[in-house]
Parts: sequence; C-alpha cells; structure tokens
Amino acid sequence: MAELRYRAGNITNPRVHKIGIIALGSHLENHGPALPIDTDAKIGAHIAFQSSLLTGAKFLGIIFPAYELDSIDHGVHVSLDVLKKNVTATLNQAKEFLDIEKVVIVNAHGGNIPLIGELWDIEDKTGLTITFNNKVISSEGPHGGSGELSMAKVLGIVNEEEVINQANVNEYEEIGLYGFKKARHDDPNIDKGARDIEENGVYVDEEYGNRLFSLAINSVLLDVEKLLDF
Repeated sequence: MAELRYRAGNITNPRVHKIGIIALGSHLENHGPALPIDTDAKIGAHIAFQSSLLTGAKFLGIIFPAYELDSIDHGVHVSLDVLKKNVTATLNQAKEFLDIEKVVIVNAHGGNIPLIGELWDIEDKTGLTITFNNKVISSEGPHGGSGELSMAKVLGIVNEEEVINQANVNEYEEIGLYGFKKARHDDPNIDKGARDIEENGVYVDEEYGNRLFSLAINSVLLDVEKLLDF
C-alpha cells in the first residue's frame, strides 16, 4: 500500500486526519411553504462541509434518519433507538474505512437533541470520542422562522414567492411549532417562539443568514481544536 502524504494540501495539522465531521439534520419535515422539507439536512451539511474545508478534517456526509418528540408531528421521523443504532453503525463504518478516532456531530434539527443522552453508549460501541455541536439550533430561533429562512436564502433554497405566506401559522402549524399545543405547554421556549412569529411575522435577511452560518462554523472549528488538544 502506498504511503499516504498526510501533510499534503491545505492541512495545518496532520493529526486532523483522525477527526471526522458529520451532519445530523432531518430530511422529511414541513418547514412552511417557503422552505423545503430537507431544510435542516441542507443547513447541517453546509456547516459540516465548510468546517471540514477550513480544518482539513474528514467530511463524513450526513446521517439519514432523525428523531422528534411524539408531540411534534410535522414530518417523518424515527424512534430515538433507531437513530442511535444508525449513528452507531455509520460511525463504526467511518472508523473502519477512514481510520478516524474522533468525531464532531453537527446537529441542525432540534428534535435530535435527546441523542446527547445516548452519546456515552455510542462512544462505548464505537470507541470514538464524540462532540455534539448544537450551535445552530441554539442560535437560529423558531422552526421555519427568520433564522432558517435567512440561512436558506444563503443556500438558495427559499421559494421567494411564498415568503409572504410563511408566517401564516393558522395554515402552516409547523411554523414556530405554533399548532402543537402540548409541545408549547411542555417547553416555554417553544411557546415563546410561536408567539413571536404570530405577533411579529418572519423576514429574510441574507446578511443575518451569513452571520448565523459563521457563528455555527466557528463553533465547529473550536470543537475540532479542542479535539486536537485532547
């Protein structure tokens, strides 16, 4: 087998080859009339890919399934156990074929957050050190709101003609999770976001979208730096 030139290309630290970056989003859920059903997947993949370009870490693609609470029925999701098994299997393949030791999971779908509680078991079953990056979720605001619209504008996936209808929470109950009463009751933050969209509507701002992406990407870069020091 040929000796690989790990120092070749735009690589600031050869040890970054031991780190993989993978996106975790959702491919099948409603985001209102102006955004596609795989918005989260595209946002997560963009953050993960750009972060891999800037660090030299291996881009591992994206996890296919996603989880969501039963009280939020706005798409097609799997159980937490199925998601956990899929993540474990995918990371084991990456470890086997790409010789990685550490992974940053870039999550762009709020429903996946409960996976954090399963990371210890996934690490045990894969032998990998895993960092779960949730920065874009903590920054973007309500589901299908101005944050996602603005990032989608950067990616070129917004239906401009439908933006005017995006805040119609009576017809599109998934916007801000407005129509999911139990979820709003259980989580004050969800309720706050739903009320904000009802009262103030939504907007598209490409500069804002770029700032959100920059914030998320820089957060992943920091995670990679921490893994290099670990």
